[in-house]
Amino acid sequence: MWPPPPPAVTSLNFVSANINNTSASSTAVNYNVLTNSSFRLTFDNKVDRGTVASALSIAENAAGTVVYTTTYENGDSTIVIRSSAALKNLTKYTIAGTTALKATNGRALSGAFNFTVLTTIDSSRKFPALTDDALLTKVQEQTFKYFWDFAHPVSGLARERNTSGDVCASGGSGFGIMAIPVGISRNFITRAQGLQRMQTIVAFLKNTAVKVKGAFPHWINGATGAIVPFSAKDNGADLVETSYLMMGLLTARQYFNTADPAEVTLRADINSLYNNVEWDWFRNGGQNVLYWHYSPNFAWDMNLQIKGWNECLITYVMAASSTTHGIPASVYNAGWKGTTGYTNGNTYYGYPLPLGPAQGGPLFLAQYSFLGINPNSLVEGGVNFFTQNKNHTLINYNYCKTNPQRYFGYSDSIWGLTASDIENGYTASSPTNDVGVIAPTAAIASMPYTPAESMAALKFYYYVLGDKLWKQYGFVDAFSLSKPW
Repeated sequence: MWPPPPPAVTSLNFVSANINNTSASSTAVNYNVLTNSSFRLTFDNKVDRGTVASALSIAENAAGTVVYTTTYENGDSTIVIRSSAALKNLTKYTIAGTTALKATNGRALSGAFNFTVLTTIDSSRKFPALTDDALLTKVQEQTFKYFWDFAHPVSGLARERNTSGDVCASGGSGFGIMAIPVGISRNFITRAQGLQRMQTIVAFLKNTAVKVKGAFPHWINGATGAIVPFSAKDNGADLVETSYLMMGLLTARQYFNTADPAEVTLRADINSLYNNVEWDWFRNGGQNVLYWHYSPNFAWDMNLQIKGWNECLITYVMAASSTTHGIPASVYNAGWKGTTGYTNGNTYYGYPLPLGPAQGGPLFLAQYSFLGINPNSLVEGGVNFFTQNKNHTLINYNYCKTNPQRYFGYSDSIWGLTASDIENGYTASSPTNDVGVIAPTAAIASMPYTPAESMAALKFYYYVLGDKLWKQYGFVDAFSLSKPW
């Protein structure tokens, strides 16, 4: 009997793709691809060269196609394509084929295919070298401009973001106020300029901004002082954001300390704002805990108690320090400390963590309250707060350095997980909520705890990634090398 004839070839089939002779994945992004790479596409039959140009493409992410050259191997069953010019660094490209590709026998490709690559980091310096002190000054001054140059023109408050128009953040304004004494001492502005800005801010807060029980909302309309709802029922007082604002105001009160009549008046107005906050009201009927929100329309419907360990220590310190609406120690001990989430006691990457969530949580927990509270030599209940914050930071650093999720770029120079923008949204990034997004502020603001590690990150962000991260008001809020956006 004669052997059966071979099956008829009914289509051209895609077999494999290689990048510089390394197998390419069609289901995951291929990272760290050289900008002069060759892409080898292998099929199970000879291809018709006349159909290649219309069927194969290299497309830059959201920016059109790339001109490429073509060569052939293995009797025309392998196509080698290469961009005519070097690809851009840190850019995503998609190599794709359509069913317009045909074999020499006329059979069409059985199905479209594609794979995605992300090119390598350009390690060259983007800016001239500076001394460490000069670089720190440059970063401070550029960041200061956000709070100074981009402050709301009517109220002087800090806007929520660079696209928020009249929407200002009360807590962010507290941080911005704290930057004013720094700006004066670093000679970015004069003392007279700083005083004038503070007079504008304080007058607006005192006379124009809407307050609820003396407290401020999360968002304020910087032109009218009206409450801008943060969410449907969060349209009243936000005690945590108020505490950040008061932290800034009290810093300014202590800084503008001369007998000049304008500074005397400023201090008196700040005292009035602080003393009018009814911290004790937020015990919600005398409970031994503070509540985050109160709305004139929805009362306590938000029902969010302020419990530790998190970014809210300053709220309890502000409330306990008030001479007009103070709280007893029982509220601090039972409300802030007396919760299951307060203590930790585990060790991560060799660093014991006395307080807080697993692996420390986002780094703003070690930063926001401690803009106003000096953690050095501060010990309570056997917990050294400087050690707590330093170890929290080192855990975050070592997590990124170890990179268990294998995100592209994470290293000892690219680290720092905290609350930030992400693609199409916002999240509080941490080792237990890692979406591949790094916030420059996380590492840089950790300078008091990890000076060497933070300086290494700052230099990498500025010198190596500066063409992408360094903008009008300093570093961008956040970035992802895995998914550039």
